[in-house]
Amino acid sequence: MGSGDVEAAVADAYRTQWAYVLAATIRVTGDIDEGEECVQDAFARALTTWAKSGIPANPGAWLTTVARRRAIDLLRRRTTHDRLIPMFIESDESSTIVDWDSPLIADDRLRLIFTCCHPSLSFETQVALTLRLLCGLTTSEVARAFLVGETTMAARITRAKKKITTSHIPYRVPTAEDLPARVEAVLSVIHLVYTTGHTAPSGADLMRRDLVDRALELARMLRTLLPGEAGVAGLLALIVLTDARQRTRTDTDGTLLLLSEQDRGQWDRAAIEEGVSLVREALGRRPAGRFALMAAIAALHAQAPTWEATDWQEIVELYDLLMVVWPSPVVALNRAVAIGFSDGPQSGLDALDELAVDSVLAGYNYLASARADFLRRLGRGDEAIAAYREALALCDNDVERSFLLSRIQDLDQ
Repeated sequence: MGSGDVEAAVADAYRTQWAYVLAATIRVTGDIDEGEECVQDAFARALTTWAKSGIPANPGAWLTTVARRRAIDLLRRRTTHDRLIPMFIESDESSTIVDWDSPLIADDRLRLIFTCCHPSLSFETQVALTLRLLCGLTTSEVARAFLVGETTMAARITRAKKKITTSHIPYRVPTAEDLPARVEAVLSVIHLVYTTGHTAPSGADLMRRDLVDRALELARMLRTLLPGEAGVAGLLALIVLTDARQRTRTDTDGTLLLLSEQDRGQWDRAAIEEGVSLVREALGRRPAGRFALMAAIAALHAQAPTWEATDWQEIVELYDLLMVVWPSPVVALNRAVAIGFSDGPQSGLDALDELAVDSVLAGYNYLASARADFLRRLGRGDEAIAAYREALALCDNDVERSFLLSRIQDLDQ
């Protein structure tokens, strides 16, 4: 078998099976770093073993078996084996422990999420650690999702792992009483998994479909687990509605298409109907949460028959509410863009310029590209080219880079 085929199979397994293998291995090691070491060793062995014996029918099962065997070997060498293992095995003493071994929610990834989202960790650390461990994202990719430097994110993840170890945070799920309070952090994790997959921070593809599917799967699983949680309904609605447009985000040549250029006839109408129903449910519970409001914005886009028919004024009003519930630089940026489409490009540019002093957005390519678009629409070509070049310097996704280059070339001509 060719080395290229094996490397492709291992890479595919990494994208699709990393979370399963790591979560199952941590249940054996009781230690995150050792679990990662065992899993990485299993993937390394796959490169050589599969080249000799062929790619197994179930790569995930093969990797899990190898990683867990390596973990057992490590445990046998540890004198503290008998002391540590009980911390990572669920107790049957309390009837309030959720039955995570039931067919409904028997998924080690959720165990891993709730462990990483332990309240003793800061909120930012919870999300970052879970992105790193659950999805196997590189530290650089996690840093980009948070709009912080890679060195800062590496230190944050390292500290989090050490705290889990030193604080003896167990690899188990919260009790039924504590579960709702821990949901918000988990929702944020799933949302960032989705946004990272929706537009990949780097690489040749616009999307990472594996991350999108994983986020959707986890959101549906939480929906089954907590059917009465408005936040869960809102997040699922947001993902479903946004993903309903995924087939039209690029043309047949892989060129990026803006929302105004997409063929709405190809949008997934069944998904839109499901999403709108979930939005109504989420908004029916007061006060409306951030995911419900974001889903409502997505619903307005999805239901508009044409780009020109989009109700931008209502979208701006929803962003106003969202800024109260969840004030963040990215929400402020999206609100400014909506103002530009509601009140004209000069109003949008003015709103964007007010955000230029925000240090978080300084390295965010979408701020520069939004400014460039409004400058282009205002006929200020030289300034638009400069802004597009700034966005280009901050962008690592090949599809987005090609789009920005085409804008620059059009203006040059």
